[in-house]
Amino acid sequence: MYANPLQMYESVSKTTLSGRDIEAAVLTKAALKLRECQKGWDQAGRKDRLQKALKFNQRMWSVFQGELGREDNPLPKPLRRDLLRLSAFIDKRILETMAHPSPEKLNAIIEINQNIAAGLRQQPTASDN
Repeated sequence: MYANPLQMYESVSKTTLSGRDIEAAVLTKAALKLRECQKGWDQAGRKDRLQKALKFNQRMWSVFQGELGREDNPLPKPLRRDLLRLSAFIDKRILETMAHPSPEKLNAIIEINQNIAAGLRQQPTASDN
């Protein structure tokens, strides 16, 4: 058993996973980092932990943006467009939180990360292909 949920996701990265599983694990890790900041908002070292968690989320979403912008991306164009719009919202929220930190501002990012991760974990059906 893992003492910390982040340790579990770090160990997962050492195994062979599908692209969807890796994306889901990274989104979950990003959400957990932010959730830990929320829970420990009044603890010493919050500023540093928050900066690291926000930077992790920012880098992760930048990678997604790069992949979504590729012409050979297999996702349907409307879905790619919607995800890019969502990523722009995430970018804005991250910058707002960096400028004026508050634990409530993390809720939207956490929920989006968790919801997308949950969707990625669902197995596509034959009708989805």
